[in-house]
Amino acid sequence: MITVTFPDGRTRQYESGITGYEIAQGVSPRLAADVLAVGVNGETCDLHRPITADAAIKLYKWDDVEGRHTFWHTSSHLLAEALQTLYPGVKFGIGPAIENGFYYDVDLGDRAITDADLPAIEAKMLEFAREKQALSRREVSKAEALSVYTEQDDPYKNELIRDLQDGAITFYTNGHFTDLCRGPHLMDTSLIKAVKLTAIAGAYWRGNEKNKMLTRIYGITFPQKKLLDEYLLMLEEAKKRDHRKIGKELELFAFSQRVGQGLPLWLPKGAALRERLENFLKKVQKQYGYQQVITPHIGQKELYVTSGHYAKYGKDSFQPIHTPEEGEEFLLKPMNCPHHCEIYKTKPRTYRDLPLRLAEFGTVYRYEQSGELHGLTRVRGFTQDDAHIFCRHDQLKEEFCKVIDIVLYIFKTLDFKDYIAQVSLRDPQNTEKYIGSDENWEKAEQAIIEAAAEKGLQTVVETGEAAFYGPKLDFMVRDALGRKWQLGTIQVDYNLPERFELEYIGADDKRHRPVMIHRAPFGSMERFVAVLIEHTAGKFPLWLTPEQVVVLPVSEKYNAYARTIVENLEKHDVRATLDDRNEKIGKKIRDNELKRIPYLLVVGEKEAGSNAVAVRRQGEGDKGVMTLPDFVSFFLNEVQRQIDLKSSSK
Repeated sequence: MITVTFPDGRTRQYESGITGYEIAQGVSPRLAADVLAVGVNGETCDLHRPITADAAIKLYKWDDVEGRHTFWHTSSHLLAEALQTLYPGVKFGIGPAIENGFYYDVDLGDRAITDADLPAIEAKMLEFAREKQALSRREVSKAEALSVYTEQDDPYKNELIRDLQDGAITFYTNGHFTDLCRGPHLMDTSLIKAVKLTAIAGAYWRGNEKNKMLTRIYGITFPQKKLLDEYLLMLEEAKKRDHRKIGKELELFAFSQRVGQGLPLWLPKGAALRERLENFLKKVQKQYGYQQVITPHIGQKELYVTSGHYAKYGKDSFQPIHTPEEGEEFLLKPMNCPHHCEIYKTKPRTYRDLPLRLAEFGTVYRYEQSGELHGLTRVRGFTQDDAHIFCRHDQLKEEFCKVIDIVLYIFKTLDFKDYIAQVSLRDPQNTEKYIGSDENWEKAEQAIIEAAAEKGLQTVVETGEAAFYGPKLDFMVRDALGRKWQLGTIQVDYNLPERFELEYIGADDKRHRPVMIHRAPFGSMERFVAVLIEHTAGKFPLWLTPEQVVVLPVSEKYNAYARTIVENLEKHDVRATLDDRNEKIGKKIRDNELKRIPYLLVVGEKEAGSNAVAVRRQGEGDKGVMTLPDFVSFFLNEVQRQIDLKSSSK
């Protein structure tokens, strides 16, 4: 007999070898019909895998991430089976589940798949799904696996197998398709009721540009057709909100092949928007005692060797910059923290100097592969709203909590209401990926867990997601379409102070190491602006929007009066423009509505005679006629309601 512990703490005895599906059946037939996978001691497993030892279990349904990923992992095998049938001789790479759906990387030889081919592949997938194909798992030896997937016939699977340990290799079979796979999977394919293949892309094998480019086919499946229809509607809305499209329409940013891929050019309106975000955060930071610093865009290679960044990221960085001086090498700055450590060392510090909070909007550079670049969300040069807090051990939790306060205030101000905090810990089974002692890691991880609990944050724990120098708290935000983004991050670091030999003189007149907190509430300005554009569909908060008001004279006769309105608004720090084109007023209104300008002020004979404006709110229509002083007062009150910096006080 084994003891099974349920999520609510209840326990029950079962015979060894019972499966997750049998446990679900024992609870209720309805649950058994809905369950997709089972968590056994934190590992997601097939429902028909025998449980042979005491275990804590959780039954996963569609609403659970683990359940959806199991569903989509099985769907990737269904896609592979369809491709194997329709394109004989196709060679397979990998086919994982991803956040929304799945993909499979395939080598089609001299053939190509286009969008026109996707409906036939979808139909074949649904045909196989209706066959209720069971998915069976088989453990195989490394020798057997290599005999099935030979280097000549299956070079990609063969390469993967050669990297695996004997005794840890499994195959899964559904229908006429067998795949090298660790699982988990559905019990059978009958639950897959709706299929959509969403995109075709190129992907280098194992992400290495030196390897062959494979065809990557993306897809998504659902247990109900209605869910697919809802998802497709969301995709259509996402296309409308695409930050690349809106950024071009609003003239916020651009890219140039001559400047280089992944290097955004901020246009005047985008630069002004970004500057307002920076000024907003600077005001908040000032209240919390931060000091602004500026560091160079390059640093000597030795700086990043000392920090550990070169060993971890050197091969993914831009190549070193060689100077005429023999043996002198510089790197484009990949991180700001080593520079801030050197600022800390510019003079002796005592316990009275701490905490020292250094902040910088520092631009960093990382060589992302061209296939990974995407608008502002994945670039090669980006600006972090970076800060590093050097504090005593007894100050750590308080400082960490204050950073959480800043992040939450930003989210509130910018209307990000749906978020969770991800506690990212190191992988205890793979500690060579990280630097520093076990003792320091344990202290840092405990400090984050306690601070998150003290602030009442909804948290999830992700093992293996820590930075190489320390654990972190990542804020995962869902936008207006329900998509998840990682924005703010806070990290605790005992290791860089060791590597840079940072010290302070304590109250006991002895030398001590400070603790370091890395934090970036926005994450990067580029990524944050991209997410904000898509979250708001380009309709920014009034205090942030590049153009707040446009004045529209009904004819050329009232252009002079319209100009005086613009001048008066600008005196009150209202960002106003004039549309004095020789066009009908209806066309002017439509054009400026499309520009997402919040307030449209129409002026004609009546308004000019009474120092007034006819007010229209973007998307809402007429708001009546106001005198100019009344409109200014109304407008500034609305701005103040949206952003009241006093509410960010400590």
